[in-house]
Amino acid sequence: MIKNIGNAEKAEILSQALPYIKKYYGQTVVIKYGGNAMTDEKLKKAVMGDIVLLRQIGVKTVLVHGGGPEINEALNKMNIKTEFINGLRKTDENAIGVVQMVLAGKVNKDLVNLVELSGGKAVGLCGIDGRMIEADFENKELGFVGKITSVNPKPVLDILDSGYIPVIASVGCDKKGRVYNINADTVAARLAGELKAMALINLSDIPGLLKDKNDINTLIREVNVSETSLLQKEGIISGGMIPKVNCCVEAIRRGVKKVFIIDGRVEHAILIEMMSDEGLGTMFY
Repeated sequence: MIKNIGNAEKAEILSQALPYIKKYYGQTVVIKYGGNAMTDEKLKKAVMGDIVLLRQIGVKTVLVHGGGPEINEALNKMNIKTEFINGLRKTDENAIGVVQMVLAGKVNKDLVNLVELSGGKAVGLCGIDGRMIEADFENKELGFVGKITSVNPKPVLDILDSGYIPVIASVGCDKKGRVYNINADTVAARLAGELKAMALINLSDIPGLLKDKNDINTLIREVNVSETSLLQKEGIISGGMIPKVNCCVEAIRRGVKKVFIIDGRVEHAILIEMMSDEGLGTMFY
């Protein structure tokens, strides 16, 4: 990131970052990972490198991930048809097996492997492990799409205390053992609240919340959660941003200090947001 600049510039970067390093030291930060940042290999390596660096400077980092493109690819290969209803994937008995296999298997272990290759230590989990995330049917029409009923953060806390980075797939189960596909934004928000995280960072494929969705220069830097209802009425929060922002609000109301939506297509976006004066995306507080 800074190898091609002079010593003075490097010193300036470090001096600017130091207060933020002190602020986040020993604190928990949950990072929700999805969108184009998961499909571009160069970006993926940069994200894992940033997460490892945060852990090395004393930030208790938790990674929550989805994997929509990989699920689509696997379903297509198996000739299993799927559809989306209000932005949620209808998940029947055939599809939920594929979702579990892809998210808790391939995607999760690929990310764990990449963290290790980046110099970190990681343990892969999904919500089934330790009954960490219990769920029930969101809507019978959607099949095995889950709404969270309870969260047990102990497995994550134990892994953090052991010096590892928990990598968590957004799959849960109910008391009867039925498996559910759960929106990764929802899992990240709820888990951040249970962990009393200092921050939740949503890596997305948008710059943040825009007054005009077609104009990057209209980025809204800060939003008080009390303003979100008005922004929705004005149409500034609309479409797929509604559930994403609702998750941000949920996290704040559960005690998370700050929630960010940032552009995961920007290399080192996490460090720019957390360790600089300017930041990158939209902060909810």
